[in-house]
Amino acid sequence: MQRFNDVFRKYIGEKNIDQVLLDSEVSGLVIATEDNAVHVTVSPAGLIPYAVISESQRILARGLSVRSVSITARYLPEMMNEDAFPLLIDYLKGANEPVNGFFIRSEVSFAENRFAVRLPEQIACFLEPLSLTAKIAAQAEALFGVRPQVSFIPVPDYELKPVEQSVSFTAEEVIPEALPIPEEAPPWEEASIPPEEKVLDSAASNPITKKHIDKKEKANVPYIEATKKPIGSYRLIKGAPVPISTLGVDSGSAVIWGDVFSMESRVTRDKNHFIMSISITDYTGSINLKIFDEIKNEPKLNTLKVGNTILVQGDISYDKYDRDMVMRPRNINTVEKNIVTDDAPVKRVELHLHTTMSAMDAVTPAEKLVRRAHDWGHPAIAITDHGVVQAFPEVMKTVEEIREKDPDFKAIYGVEGYFVNDMLPAVKGKTDADIDGSYIVFDLETTGLSAATERIIEIGAVKIEKGVVTESFDIFVNPEKTIPLEITRLTGITNEMVADAPFEQEALEQFFRFCNGCDIFVAHNADFDMSFLRAAIQRCGREEDPVQIDTLVMGRAMYPELKKHKLDFLAEHLGVEQKHHHRADDDARVLAEIFLKMLQTLTSEKYITKVIEINHSMGQQNSTKTHPYHIVLLVKNQVGLKNLYRIISSSHLDYFYKKPRIPKSLLTKYREGLIVGSACEAGELFKAIRDGKKWSELCEIASFYDYLEVQPIGNNLFMLRDGEVRSEKALQDFNITVLKLGKHLGIPVVATGDVHFMDERDGRFREILMAGSGFKDTDNQAPLYFRTTDQMLAEFNYLPEETAKEIVIDNPRKIAEMVDYVRPIPKGTYPPNIPGSEEDLIRITTTRAKEMYGDPLPEIVEKRLKRELDSITKHGFAVLYMIAQKLIYRSNEDGYQVGSRGSVGSSFVATMAGISEVNPLAPHYLCRKCKYSEFITDGSYGSGFDLPHKNCPICGEEMYQDGHEIPFETFLGFDGDKEPDIDLNFANEYQSRAHRYTEELFGRDHVFKAGTISTVKDKTAFGYVKHFLEERGQTVTNAEENRLIEGCTGIKRTTGQHPGGMVVVPNEYEVYDFCPVQHPADDPNSDIITTHFDFHSLHDTILKLDELGHVVPTLYKHLEDYTGLKINDTPTNDPAVYTLFTSCEALGITLDDIGITNGTLALPEMGTPFVRGMLLEAKPKTFSDLLQISGLSHGTDVWLGNAQDLIRNGTCTISEVIGTRDSIMTYLLHHGLEPKLAFNIMEITRKGKAPEKLTEEMKQDMLAHNVPQWYIDSCLKIKYMFPKAHAAAYVIAAVRLGWFKVYRPREFYAVYFTSRGDDFDANTAILGPAAVKQKILSLIAKGNEISTKEGDQLETLQVTYEMLLRGIELLPVDLYQSDATLYRLEGEKLRLPFTALKGLGGAAAAALAEAGKKGPYLSIDDITARSGVSKTVIDLLREHGSLTSLPESSQMSLFG
Repeated sequence: MQRFNDVFRKYIGEKNIDQVLLDSEVSGLVIATEDNAVHVTVSPAGLIPYAVISESQRILARGLSVRSVSITARYLPEMMNEDAFPLLIDYLKGANEPVNGFFIRSEVSFAENRFAVRLPEQIACFLEPLSLTAKIAAQAEALFGVRPQVSFIPVPDYELKPVEQSVSFTAEEVIPEALPIPEEAPPWEEASIPPEEKVLDSAASNPITKKHIDKKEKANVPYIEATKKPIGSYRLIKGAPVPISTLGVDSGSAVIWGDVFSMESRVTRDKNHFIMSISITDYTGSINLKIFDEIKNEPKLNTLKVGNTILVQGDISYDKYDRDMVMRPRNINTVEKNIVTDDAPVKRVELHLHTTMSAMDAVTPAEKLVRRAHDWGHPAIAITDHGVVQAFPEVMKTVEEIREKDPDFKAIYGVEGYFVNDMLPAVKGKTDADIDGSYIVFDLETTGLSAATERIIEIGAVKIEKGVVTESFDIFVNPEKTIPLEITRLTGITNEMVADAPFEQEALEQFFRFCNGCDIFVAHNADFDMSFLRAAIQRCGREEDPVQIDTLVMGRAMYPELKKHKLDFLAEHLGVEQKHHHRADDDARVLAEIFLKMLQTLTSEKYITKVIEINHSMGQQNSTKTHPYHIVLLVKNQVGLKNLYRIISSSHLDYFYKKPRIPKSLLTKYREGLIVGSACEAGELFKAIRDGKKWSELCEIASFYDYLEVQPIGNNLFMLRDGEVRSEKALQDFNITVLKLGKHLGIPVVATGDVHFMDERDGRFREILMAGSGFKDTDNQAPLYFRTTDQMLAEFNYLPEETAKEIVIDNPRKIAEMVDYVRPIPKGTYPPNIPGSEEDLIRITTTRAKEMYGDPLPEIVEKRLKRELDSITKHGFAVLYMIAQKLIYRSNEDGYQVGSRGSVGSSFVATMAGISEVNPLAPHYLCRKCKYSEFITDGSYGSGFDLPHKNCPICGEEMYQDGHEIPFETFLGFDGDKEPDIDLNFANEYQSRAHRYTEELFGRDHVFKAGTISTVKDKTAFGYVKHFLEERGQTVTNAEENRLIEGCTGIKRTTGQHPGGMVVVPNEYEVYDFCPVQHPADDPNSDIITTHFDFHSLHDTILKLDELGHVVPTLYKHLEDYTGLKINDTPTNDPAVYTLFTSCEALGITLDDIGITNGTLALPEMGTPFVRGMLLEAKPKTFSDLLQISGLSHGTDVWLGNAQDLIRNGTCTISEVIGTRDSIMTYLLHHGLEPKLAFNIMEITRKGKAPEKLTEEMKQDMLAHNVPQWYIDSCLKIKYMFPKAHAAAYVIAAVRLGWFKVYRPREFYAVYFTSRGDDFDANTAILGPAAVKQKILSLIAKGNEISTKEGDQLETLQVTYEMLLRGIELLPVDLYQSDATLYRLEGEKLRLPFTALKGLGGAAAAALAEAGKKGPYLSIDDITARSGVSKTVIDLLREHGSLTSLPESSQMSLFG
């Protein structure tokens, strides 16, 4: 066998390799061609440190020019002993197993093929579930060929030697006296020089141990030492902190620093203690501080807030409850953190920056970046997200807040777009040649993709003369470098084949001799081949400069119907035979035939006679077929903003292909007001430089741009890792070429950071996101952080000082000065215009009021109507009311009622206009015959529906009761000037028709769906983080995991549409005056167009109509169809209906056996388990009580821990608690408070601001007016309150539907299942109540483990069970009697529709229903033939029992 040194010495060079490895015998060598990898097996005479193996692999891979090298050591079994154990641990560490630090205090012995590892009890407990013993044994077997037993022996801490005498299991030799700063050390940490330490005897002579580093000796902490301040009774901390990442469960006492990013506290059951968890991070790691203390000591810790920086001294331990390593603090000090500042006298401007709106790519919100720029004193900052401008609203809001104090600061709005040159010429260069002249059609094979660093290995060519191939040429070229394995696999060309071939200069000489003066070269993707050819020409000192013709450009223009235009695709399309694809000679022959066919088409159809006319015949190419480059567009002024919105819209609607593309023709058309930059390494110019294009081409490309970009070398180091360049000097030369171009053309050059995260440490979040998106190289994260002026100057220290200053400071500031202050969304409101809106609204509402209440109107009605109309017309809101009125009127005409949402029911004008079914006047009686009315204004009734029956004192008719006492102020504000938000609930099945009618009213070009932006949520981020850590075998604390999750949330994933939001642009404007538009989720096949901005951003600027689909109007429609009754004629105060909310008495059954005690199943908003529980506790008796229930069920911190406790304690009843926001104002008014004060208290409370904004003066005023203390305390707990009008709309629906449930049960259940039957289980239901009950109980038994889908199924089964107990039977699906979707009444029973069968869709159901009308089926085959349904549908019918009477086939049998 040969030694390692003999085999690989020439590939190692002068690198220092461990002698033991060099002397090892090579027992195996495998070259994996497909993987471009080499696998070496060695048999060493001694143990080789893992670090030596790892470093040698790296050195050898570079020497062999392969992707990777693996070196596997195979040791003799007798070499396995105590000394081998650290080696095993290092191998596991290298495989990212969680072993770091756990074995520092271990004691290892080896006897009888068994490692006995004595560990501290806490560590042994922690490691037990990680299966490390098996992994250590497996690693030993891989190295030594023998599988030992491995045992962890937990021992008390005091039995082990202290940490100062521990082994550090690393894979390095003894550390030299002068220690370098470790790569993983934080920027504030200096590695200290450790003292000599005594190690375990078993490792005393081990070559893979190093001196122990005393981690307590640290300096340059990231906070101001003099600002240390103990919290409460804690003491001043004197020790220096260690990085959190160095801590282990056996670290004992430690001092750490960290920023607080989460705090939680809870009181123990005995109410005497509290447990507080404080999560802190020093950005090397994170840890939870666990504090258990007496409740009296909690206030001292409450001074801590998220964002504070603290110094902590405490003990590290393993918390069995949290299953995590935690610190139990002994002392906590607050400190002031050192803040990074930009101290340059003149500051730079960042012109290339991404926010969280760069989907799954950038991690810092726009607001933080903008504020950082302003804090640093930068005069401006540019926002350039990938392909979108969705951060503009957030930037605008932040900048406007800043400009209140600093009016000179501005944002530069822009985009980093995906630019495609759809105006590419097929012919490049000057020529006057005839079309039937001579051509050289050629193809090159190369060692790689970069003309600057790679070389030609084969030239194949043919000559065309007078339309005929006359000669051919082929030659191998010695590239003077190794051909990568991947190239050999692709082309079949090996190093041996080119070893004796001519060198580049001789090969070119022969090639141009073949060309014999012909200077028109044809190639497929000619830019690639010509870049290599020109680079070779330049290296050899030749002067040829041929004209090039690109058949790829020609193919895209001539054959747009093809999905791809690669050579083989064109050859197949044009009927050209291929033999040896990816060999230059054959590719050149094939291409010549293709080119001749193209010329034939152009001469016969376009009548061209000159070569240069090929360009004129092409036109614009399909932008989806062209490779996109990055480009930066900056908005210069308001004209540019509108043009950018046009470009963004068109790139999403017309040119989207994987990315929103910006064709050159589109940009040229709308370039006015924009500043165009060349972008990063993915830009057209930088790519051309990388490809080695000639100077004239570079000048032509660069001249298109208004400024050119260069970036720090670190941004482009991937080119060095990938082998595209050989040194950082080459990357510097790329930037210098850009500078030369700028100087030559008089175009400014700017230095940008291509910022994707704010601080360098935030790159970790981007690693995780990119890994979650499938990228493989995320660990090599480019330093795309926001740099100060001095940091950016330092990145260009290879340039003259004045040049660096010019590109870093001067030129970016000049561009910023060119930019006007621009507002992305215009200020003010822009409602659509409907002529005569004010007059129509006044006429409609006054007429309706007089029809109801008589003429003249009662004073209370007249005052309310006049006050509202005055406010509405004064502020220009009449058009909004009239739009809603028209939509509802059309829906009603079509037979569908419309429900209102939100607080619109607070407006009496809305009620009179037919917009809301809720009457906000005080409770009152009204005689519909003689118009007599009687209002109850003393607060004795919360709703008119609760008034007792009463006959009219004038005419004797029974009077109607109405009115829910809801103040108008809750809708339009105290002064009536708040923009109204009118939300409407249309029937589910009518919603699309409402949307179409909106388009009819305002025009399709002025109505758009409201856009939404979906971001990464906690659960998704949790998955990304878990996958990232597991893939790398990393184990982190819970606190660090939570920090990583938090850092990955809020980043844009995709876009969507609001379920019912319609945005209306006024006729006199275009949508581009407000925002761009796009398809939801960038789906090019969608016919829906949404706003590009999230609809919330436009809420206060242009009208958004909420035209939602809802089940209640659908139920109303079907109940009217089934019963012939009008919904509005059903009583709202029937006593039997009200018993449904507390019992099943009105249903004549009991549901106790399935755990239900009331009859609200299937009643919207009242049938959920949570609300049923509230009803059980609160025992509502009246409509106003139900209003309270509805409000409480939708609020935050109003029921649990608040109203629920008050009712349980007997403090008050459901009628008295705070249930809705409006009830606060009316309650306080009835207690005598001033209206303005009552309104303010309501607003403060409903928004959850009472703890901060409910002043002592307000509280005293309330107490002085006999408002009880419990009421004030309740206000202080509330976070959000539901509008009373919205609650009233819900409860009205519940009461009306409840009437049908009690008195028309068959129709009620038929309609319910027709409208909400998605989870109906027909096969179980048809078996009867016992089978349904059994399934209910099995789902209930799952408890908290029940899924959302199963929860929906449970609710449907409960309604089914209730119906069956009430004696309503179900008839199975019948081929002739069943409807497609409707549950039909047949006598006293219900017939199931086809869609009742799970998995049977609407289209199949409609087909079956239609086919059944044509008469009896002959067989099951006949069903398929007549209806066209699939075998799956037939199987569903068979399983249900619908096919029992039919034979399988219609064929007649002639034999017995």
